[in-house]
Amino acid sequence: MTKLPPLRAIQAFEAVGRLGSVNDAADELGVSQGAVSQQLRRVDEALGVRLLERRGRNLELTTWGRLYYARIAAGFEDLRSAQEVLAAARLNSSLVVSCLPSLAIKWVGPQLLDWQIAHSDANIRLIGTETEPRLQDDGTDFRVSYGDKQREFEHYAEMFTDWVTPACAPLMLARHTLREPADILRVPLLGIEWDRGHRSPPTWKDWAAKIGASYRGATGEVVFSLSSAAIDAAVNGRGFVLAQMAMIADEVASGRLVTPFDIRIRMPDAYFLAWDRAALDKPYGAMFRSWLLSVSKKQAVLSAPPAG
Repeated sequence: MTKLPPLRAIQAFEAVGRLGSVNDAADELGVSQGAVSQQLRRVDEALGVRLLERRGRNLELTTWGRLYYARIAAGFEDLRSAQEVLAAARLNSSLVVSCLPSLAIKWVGPQLLDWQIAHSDANIRLIGTETEPRLQDDGTDFRVSYGDKQREFEHYAEMFTDWVTPACAPLMLARHTLREPADILRVPLLGIEWDRGHRSPPTWKDWAAKIGASYRGATGEVVFSLSSAAIDAAVNGRGFVLAQMAMIADEVASGRLVTPFDIRIRMPDAYFLAWDRAALDKPYGAMFRSWLLSVSKKQAVLSAPPAG
Protein backbone atom coordinates (compact mmCIF):
# COMPACT_ATOMS: atom_id res chain seq x y z
CA MET A 1 0.00 0.00 0.00
CA THR A 2 2.40 2.68 -1.22
CA LYS A 3 0.00 4.88 -3.21
CA LEU A 4 -1.79 7.50 -1.14
CA PRO A 5 -5.54 8.08 -1.53
CA PRO A 6 -6.51 11.36 -3.23
CA LEU A 7 -5.85 14.30 -0.90
CA ARG A 8 -9.47 15.49 -1.18
CA ALA A 9 -10.60 12.06 -0.02
CA ILE A 10 -8.27 12.14 2.99
CA GLN A 11 -9.47 15.69 3.77
CA ALA A 12 -13.11 14.58 3.67
CA PHE A 13 -12.40 11.62 5.96
CA GLU A 14 -10.50 13.81 8.45
CA ALA A 15 -13.38 16.30 8.56
CA VAL A 16 -15.97 13.56 9.14
CA GLY A 17 -13.80 11.90 11.78
CA ARG A 18 -13.29 15.20 13.62
CA LEU A 19 -16.85 16.52 13.32
CA GLY A 20 -18.68 13.18 13.49
CA SER A 21 -21.07 14.05 10.69
CA VAL A 22 -21.12 14.03 6.88
CA ASN A 23 -23.43 17.04 6.96
CA ASP A 24 -21.08 19.08 9.18
CA ALA A 25 -18.07 18.03 7.09
CA ALA A 26 -19.85 19.10 3.91
CA ASP A 27 -20.64 22.52 5.43
CA GLU A 28 -17.01 23.04 6.49
CA LEU A 29 -15.59 21.97 3.13
CA GLY A 30 -18.19 23.89 1.14
CA VAL A 31 -19.42 20.88 -0.84
CA SER A 32 -22.53 18.68 -0.91
CA GLN A 33 -23.10 15.70 1.36
CA GLY A 34 -23.05 13.48 -1.72
CA ALA A 35 -19.59 14.80 -2.63
CA VAL A 36 -18.30 13.97 0.86
CA SER A 37 -19.79 10.46 0.69
CA GLN A 38 -18.14 9.93 -2.69
CA GLN A 39 -14.73 10.95 -1.27
CA LEU A 40 -15.21 8.58 1.66
CA ARG A 41 -15.78 5.69 -0.75
CA ARG A 42 -12.60 6.64 -2.60
CA VAL A 43 -10.45 6.56 0.52
CA ASP A 44 -11.93 3.16 1.50
CA GLU A 45 -11.22 1.79 -1.98
CA ALA A 46 -7.65 3.17 -2.00
CA LEU A 47 -6.82 1.69 1.41
CA GLY A 48 -8.76 -1.54 0.96
CA VAL A 49 -10.47 -1.27 4.36
CA ARG A 50 -13.65 0.32 5.70
CA LEU A 51 -12.87 3.39 7.83
CA LEU A 52 -16.42 4.36 8.79
CA GLU A 53 -19.57 2.43 9.54
CA ARG A 54 -23.13 3.54 10.18
CA ARG A 55 -24.81 2.66 13.45
CA GLY A 56 -28.37 3.86 13.33
CA ARG A 57 -28.26 7.51 12.37
CA ASN A 58 -24.67 7.93 13.53
CA LEU A 59 -21.47 7.42 11.55
CA GLU A 60 -18.62 6.00 13.62
CA LEU A 61 -14.97 5.18 13.02
CA THR A 62 -14.08 1.52 12.66
CA THR A 63 -10.99 0.09 14.31
CA TRP A 64 -9.13 0.77 11.05
CA GLY A 65 -10.65 4.21 10.93
CA ARG A 66 -9.50 5.15 14.45
CA LEU A 67 -5.99 3.95 13.66
CA TYR A 68 -5.83 5.94 10.41
CA TYR A 69 -7.53 9.04 11.80
CA ALA A 70 -5.13 9.31 14.76
CA ARG A 71 -2.18 9.68 12.38
CA ILE A 72 -3.65 11.99 9.76
CA ALA A 73 -5.41 14.25 12.29
CA ALA A 74 -2.05 15.48 13.61
CA GLY A 75 -0.99 16.42 10.09
CA PHE A 76 -4.16 18.39 9.40
CA GLU A 77 -3.86 20.13 12.76
CA ASP A 78 -0.34 21.20 11.78
CA LEU A 79 -1.71 22.56 8.50
CA ARG A 80 -4.41 24.57 10.31
CA SER A 81 -1.84 25.84 12.80
CA ALA A 82 0.47 26.92 9.96
CA GLN A 83 -2.39 28.82 8.34
CA GLU A 84 -3.19 30.58 11.61
CA VAL A 85 0.45 31.59 12.05
CA LEU A 86 0.55 32.95 8.52
CA ALA A 87 -2.71 34.86 8.97
CA ALA A 88 -1.44 36.38 12.23
CA ALA A 89 1.82 37.43 10.57
CA ARG A 90 -0.05 39.11 7.71
CA LEU A 91 -2.26 41.00 10.16
CA ASN A 92 0.74 42.13 12.21
CA SER A 93 1.07 45.87 11.70
CA SER A 94 4.70 45.95 12.91
CA LEU A 95 7.38 46.74 10.35
CA VAL A 96 11.08 46.13 10.95
CA VAL A 97 13.36 48.59 9.13
CA SER A 98 17.12 48.04 8.99
CA CYS A 99 19.30 51.01 8.10
CA LEU A 100 22.88 52.25 8.07
CA PRO A 101 23.52 53.72 11.56
CA SER A 102 24.14 57.36 10.63
CA LEU A 103 21.27 57.43 8.16
CA ALA A 104 19.00 55.90 10.81
CA ILE A 105 19.89 58.64 13.28
CA LYS A 106 19.95 61.66 10.99
CA TRP A 107 17.44 60.95 8.21
CA VAL A 108 15.31 57.80 8.41
CA GLY A 109 14.53 58.22 12.12
CA PRO A 110 13.13 61.76 11.80
CA GLN A 111 11.13 60.73 8.71
CA LEU A 112 9.63 57.77 10.59
CA LEU A 113 8.34 60.11 13.30
CA ASP A 114 6.25 61.85 10.65
CA TRP A 115 5.00 58.47 9.40
CA GLN A 116 4.05 57.44 12.94
CA ILE A 117 1.97 60.57 13.44
CA ALA A 118 -0.04 59.79 10.31
CA HIS A 119 -0.32 56.05 11.13
CA SER A 120 -0.64 55.87 14.90
CA ASP A 121 -1.69 52.22 14.92
CA ALA A 122 1.38 51.05 12.96
CA ASN A 123 4.48 49.94 14.85
CA ILE A 124 7.95 50.59 13.42
CA ARG A 125 11.16 49.07 14.73
CA LEU A 126 14.27 50.82 13.38
CA ILE A 127 17.59 48.96 13.56
CA GLY A 128 20.84 50.78 12.83
CA THR A 129 23.53 48.42 11.54
CA GLU A 130 26.26 48.25 8.92
CA THR A 131 25.56 44.57 8.29
CA GLU A 132 23.27 43.84 5.37
CA PRO A 133 20.42 41.64 6.68
CA ARG A 134 19.01 38.49 5.11
CA LEU A 135 15.51 39.80 4.66
CA GLN A 136 13.82 36.44 4.14
CA ASP A 137 15.46 34.83 7.18
CA ASP A 138 15.85 37.28 10.05
CA GLY A 139 12.47 39.01 10.20
CA THR A 140 13.57 42.29 8.62
CA ASP A 141 11.01 43.83 6.28
CA PHE A 142 12.97 46.73 4.74
CA ARG A 143 16.62 47.76 4.40
CA VAL A 144 17.93 51.25 3.62
CA SER A 145 21.54 51.12 2.48
CA TYR A 146 24.04 52.63 0.08
CA GLY A 147 25.88 51.92 -3.15
CA ASP A 148 26.28 48.60 -4.90
CA LYS A 149 25.09 46.64 -1.84
CA GLN A 150 21.73 46.60 -3.62
CA ARG A 151 22.96 43.62 -5.62
CA GLU A 152 22.64 41.50 -2.48
CA PHE A 153 18.84 41.86 -2.57
CA GLU A 154 16.15 40.49 -4.87
CA HIS A 155 13.78 43.45 -4.60
CA TYR A 156 15.09 47.02 -4.39
CA ALA A 157 14.66 50.54 -5.73
CA GLU A 158 17.01 53.53 -5.86
CA MET A 159 16.16 56.31 -3.43
CA PHE A 160 18.28 59.46 -3.78
CA THR A 161 21.86 60.60 -4.28
CA ASP A 162 22.95 63.03 -1.59
CA TRP A 163 25.31 66.01 -1.77
CA VAL A 164 27.83 67.28 0.82
CA THR A 165 28.72 70.82 1.86
CA PRO A 166 30.82 72.39 4.64
CA ALA A 167 28.85 73.05 7.83
CA CYS A 168 29.76 74.32 11.28
CA ALA A 169 28.23 75.65 14.49
CA PRO A 170 27.58 79.44 14.52
CA LEU A 171 30.23 79.95 17.21
CA MET A 172 32.89 78.79 14.73
CA LEU A 173 32.16 81.87 12.63
CA ALA A 174 32.61 84.03 15.70
CA ARG A 175 36.01 82.49 16.36
CA HIS A 176 37.31 82.50 12.79
CA THR A 177 37.06 85.12 10.09
CA LEU A 178 36.07 83.51 6.80
CA ARG A 179 36.22 85.85 3.81
CA GLU A 180 36.28 83.22 1.08
CA PRO A 181 35.63 79.46 0.78
CA ALA A 182 39.34 78.59 0.94
CA ASP A 183 39.52 80.05 4.46
CA ILE A 184 37.55 77.02 5.69
CA LEU A 185 40.56 74.81 4.94
CA ARG A 186 42.62 76.69 7.57
CA VAL A 187 40.26 76.07 10.51
CA PRO A 188 39.67 72.80 12.44
CA LEU A 189 38.25 70.19 10.10
CA LEU A 190 36.32 67.00 10.84
CA GLY A 191 36.84 64.11 8.45
CA ILE A 192 34.67 61.10 7.62
CA GLU A 193 36.13 57.77 6.54
CA TRP A 194 33.68 54.98 5.86
CA ASP A 195 34.13 51.24 5.97
CA ARG A 196 35.79 49.80 2.86
CA GLY A 197 32.51 48.11 1.96
CA HIS A 198 31.25 51.46 0.64
CA ARG A 199 32.78 54.05 -1.63
CA SER A 200 33.77 56.89 0.69
CA PRO A 201 32.01 60.25 0.57
CA PRO A 202 33.87 63.28 -0.83
CA THR A 203 36.81 64.37 1.31
CA TRP A 204 38.21 67.79 2.17
CA LYS A 205 40.80 67.24 -0.54
CA ASP A 206 37.96 66.76 -3.04
CA TRP A 207 36.23 69.91 -1.83
CA ALA A 208 39.46 71.90 -2.06
CA ALA A 209 39.83 70.77 -5.67
CA LYS A 210 36.20 71.81 -6.27
CA ILE A 211 36.93 75.41 -5.25
CA GLY A 212 40.37 75.46 -6.92
CA ALA A 213 42.34 75.59 -3.67
CA SER A 214 45.29 73.53 -2.47
CA TYR A 215 44.90 71.18 0.47
CA ARG A 216 47.78 69.74 2.43
CA GLY A 217 45.80 68.35 5.34
CA ALA A 218 44.92 70.19 8.51
CA THR A 219 47.00 69.71 11.66
CA GLY A 220 45.10 67.76 14.26
CA GLU A 221 42.24 66.80 11.96
CA VAL A 222 39.87 64.29 13.56
CA VAL A 223 38.44 61.53 11.36
CA PHE A 224 35.19 59.70 12.18
CA SER A 225 33.88 56.40 10.85
CA LEU A 226 30.27 57.55 11.37
CA SER A 227 28.87 60.59 9.61
CA SER A 228 26.48 61.19 12.51
CA ALA A 229 29.38 61.41 14.98
CA ALA A 230 31.21 63.96 12.81
CA ILE A 231 28.01 66.02 12.50
CA ASP A 232 27.47 65.95 16.27
CA ALA A 233 31.05 67.11 16.80
CA ALA A 234 30.43 70.02 14.42
CA VAL A 235 27.25 70.94 16.32
CA ASN A 236 29.39 71.07 19.48
CA GLY A 237 31.71 73.59 17.85
CA ARG A 238 34.64 71.24 17.22
CA GLY A 239 35.15 72.17 13.60
CA PHE A 240 33.78 72.12 10.08
CA VAL A 241 32.25 68.91 8.73
CA LEU A 242 31.73 68.04 5.09
CA ALA A 243 28.19 66.89 5.74
CA GLN A 244 25.42 65.31 3.71
CA MET A 245 22.51 67.62 3.11
CA ALA A 246 19.93 65.00 4.13
CA MET A 247 21.68 64.43 7.45
CA ILE A 248 22.01 68.06 8.53
CA ALA A 249 18.55 69.28 7.51
CA ASP A 250 17.25 69.44 11.09
CA GLU A 251 20.45 71.04 12.43
CA VAL A 252 20.42 73.73 9.74
CA ALA A 253 16.70 74.39 10.19
CA SER A 254 17.17 74.85 13.95
CA GLY A 255 20.29 77.00 13.55
CA ARG A 256 22.61 74.53 15.27
CA LEU A 257 24.61 74.33 12.04
CA VAL A 258 25.23 76.88 9.30
CA THR A 259 26.69 76.59 5.80
CA PRO A 260 28.58 79.86 5.20
CA PHE A 261 29.80 78.83 1.74
CA ASP A 262 27.26 76.40 0.32
CA ILE A 263 29.38 74.72 -2.33
CA ARG A 264 28.18 71.13 -2.78
CA ILE A 265 29.75 67.94 -4.11
CA ARG A 266 27.66 64.97 -5.20
CA MET A 267 28.04 61.67 -3.37
CA PRO A 268 29.52 58.88 -5.53
CA ASP A 269 26.55 56.51 -5.07
CA ALA A 270 22.84 56.56 -4.29
CA TYR A 271 20.96 55.21 -1.31
CA PHE A 272 18.51 52.41 -2.00
CA LEU A 273 15.54 50.70 -0.39
CA ALA A 274 15.32 46.89 -0.40
CA TRP A 275 12.39 44.83 0.86
CA ASP A 276 11.21 41.32 1.52
CA ARG A 277 8.35 40.52 -0.86
CA ALA A 278 6.28 39.20 2.06
CA ALA A 279 6.51 42.61 3.77
CA LEU A 280 4.21 44.07 1.12
CA ASP A 281 1.43 41.73 2.29
CA LYS A 282 1.47 43.26 5.76
CA PRO A 283 -1.24 45.89 6.49
CA TYR A 284 1.10 48.87 6.02
CA GLY A 285 3.91 47.26 4.01
CA ALA A 286 3.12 48.47 0.48
CA MET A 287 2.00 51.86 1.78
CA PHE A 288 5.22 52.31 3.75
CA ARG A 289 7.38 51.46 0.74
CA SER A 290 5.54 53.96 -1.47
CA TRP A 291 5.77 56.64 1.21
CA LEU A 292 9.50 56.23 1.80
CA LEU A 293 10.28 56.28 -1.93
CA SER A 294 8.16 59.42 -2.27
CA VAL A 295 10.02 61.09 0.60
CA SER A 296 13.35 60.16 -1.01
CA LYS A 297 12.34 61.89 -4.26
CA LYS A 298 11.70 65.08 -2.32
CA GLN A 299 15.05 64.69 -0.58
CA ALA A 300 16.80 64.39 -3.94
CA VAL A 301 15.51 67.84 -4.84
CA LEU A 302 16.41 69.33 -1.45
CA SER A 303 19.94 67.91 -1.47
CA ALA A 304 20.90 69.04 -4.99
CA PRO A 305 22.41 72.52 -5.49
CA PRO A 306 19.89 75.23 -6.35
CA ALA A 307 19.39 75.70 -10.07
CA GLY A 308 21.48 78.53 -11.48
